[in-house]
Amino acid sequence: MNSSLIQLLVLAGIAVFLILRLKSVLGTREGFEKPPVPNQPAQKKRQDFEVIEGGPDRDITDYVAEDSQQARDLAAMKRVEPSFSVSEFVQGARGAYEMIVMGFERGEVADLKPFLAPDVYEAFESVVADRDAKGLTIEAEFIGVRETTLADVSFDKDSNRAEVTMRFVGELTSVVRDRGGDIIEGDATTVKRQKDSWTFAREMGSSDPNWQLVATDG
Repeated sequence: MNSSLIQLLVLAGIAVFLILRLKSVLGTREGFEKPPVPNQPAQKKRQDFEVIEGGPDRDITDYVAEDSQQARDLAAMKRVEPSFSVSEFVQGARGAYEMIVMGFERGEVADLKPFLAPDVYEAFESVVADRDAKGLTIEAEFIGVRETTLADVSFDKDSNRAEVTMRFVGELTSVVRDRGGDIIEGDATTVKRQKDSWTFAREMGSSDPNWQLVATDG
């Protein structure tokens, strides 16, 4: 066997080895493989858009479980009043909590009348009148709301009346003074934590935007 033939066989062997090596690293194509679809990225964007459009309302599911009755009631409220926002309501309820608590502590319940149901207003007014009769005064400072939770929702589709129960954990300092100015209860330097469960009500779709406090449970 001459040297030229030997060289050819060696080169052929090297070529076979390289082909096998490339197959093991890159794999092989078997059968018919479709080429990439040119408009596939646009199709994916369309699918993502459809998922967003058809997905849950995060303004609701951020506060209650997606498959709960509360979520269905909130969705029904939004259908009656599309501008209604759960997040804005929660923020407003948080502000109303501070305003009402401090108004009650200071005895300024007359200013709260538009925001209280008649029976709640009468109960607040009775407590303040009793304090005044005894010569008691309250000095309070609101520190802040530590927790705000949407606890329950109910909606009457016949009357469009909505009720939303909120749970608050507030922090404040409060002292009670007698006629002579002596402290008989509380400590001005001690922050106390107060837990309240309040229910607000309103007729959805009405021209009056104010929610009223209809029930309290400390």
